[in-house]
Amino acid sequence: QVQLVESGGGLVQAGGSLRLSCAASGRTFDNYSTGWFRQAPGKEREFVATISWSRRITDYADSVKGRFTISRDNARNTVFLQMNSLKPEDTAVYYCAVREFFQAATKASLYDYWGQGTQVTVSS
Repeated sequence: QVQLVESGGGLVQAGGSLRLSCAASGRTFDNYSTGWFRQAPGKEREFVATISWSRRITDYADSVKGRFTISRDNARNTVFLQMNSLKPEDTAVYYCAVREFFQAATKASLYDYWGQGTQVTVSS
């Protein structure tokens, strides 16, 4: 059974940084892309960032461009989200997701597996 486990969330002041990790286990993944999404209270889940299997292609939501960086270590089946210059509006539960296709994607419906999420809270 596939498991995605996020870690690295927490409470940080505005302007601070956090690094989220997502470790995949349960099977060997080949040629898969990975994404990060987030959901704030009372809002729908939204796309944050995605990275292709080759790591050549990345895409970001406009709201996080220039502040967040997605990366991955394929040998360790782990994806990261470095979040800098955090703002209170970044407060949300962050989810990682895996898509069994090499191309990166921004739509949540295209992902096959999801983690349980990790809370990120940014205080003003």
